[in-house]
Amino acid sequence: MSTTDPQGPLLGAADIRELAAALGVRPTKQRGQNFVIDANTVRRIVRTAEVTEDDVVVEVGPGLGSLTLALLEAARHVTAVEIDDVLAAALPATVEARIPAKKDAFDLVNIDAMQVEELPGPAPTALVANLPYNVAVPVLLHMLDTFPTIERTLVMVQAEVADRLAAGPGSRVYGVPSVKANWYAQVKRAGSIGRNVFWPAPNVDSGLVSLVRRSEPVATTASKEEVFAVVDAAFAQRRKTLRAALSGWAGSAQAAEAALVAAGVSPQARGEALTVEEFARIAEHKGAHEGAAA
Repeated sequence: MSTTDPQGPLLGAADIRELAAALGVRPTKQRGQNFVIDANTVRRIVRTAEVTEDDVVVEVGPGLGSLTLALLEAARHVTAVEIDDVLAAALPATVEARIPAKKDAFDLVNIDAMQVEELPGPAPTALVANLPYNVAVPVLLHMLDTFPTIERTLVMVQAEVADRLAAGPGSRVYGVPSVKANWYAQVKRAGSIGRNVFWPAPNVDSGLVSLVRRSEPVATTASKEEVFAVVDAAFAQRRKTLRAALSGWAGSAQAAEAALVAAGVSPQARGEALTVEEFARIAEHKGAHEGAAA
């Protein structure tokens, strides 16, 4: 590898295919595996994520290490979470071979990201990941919930998922992922990624989503679980008015109406019009019907 090589220690298309062949790895749709084969793209992701030498980054789904290496170039420490046993076993050797000076700044956890409750090393300050598309939203929400020290997140997901995560009230694609992500963070679209930088090339476009954790949590006396229960109910039948959609959650349409009125929300409104703060107010007023009747 030439020192003048603009790719540097990062993996290119030939490196990725060579590594995959040596490991007998064939990307699987089941795990949503599409490996990034372009060094410029992973460097762009790291730049967009604003990773600095003070950051401790957690990466979910590192695969063969394309993004991992770019993160290690910039961050103080990187912890990768990989479910695939073969990929997990190979990644430390890739790091040591290509950025030997950073091998002690790298940790790997061979586990399903949905089951991660703790990480080795220092507490993470950032989450940067090319998330497997089939589990992107639950993994993102689980990581934000489990690791409150994560201040900044940049994830690459399917373009339509990116649109849903970043959507605001009133948008056609605003829904459960939008509200739940907004419980934790300010969310915005941070760019698009073409199909040709992946192997195999997916049949969908990809998007980057930036999440900056709220400096103050949503002001509410309701728990996250109580708020999310309202959100789930509101969007389970998104064409219905909230009075009807929340009748099961509240116990009856009358009880739903009482909670909505107490929260200052029109019973005729639909879930797609509400902010996370409004959902939280509704959650606080469950049982308002009984209170009014007493």
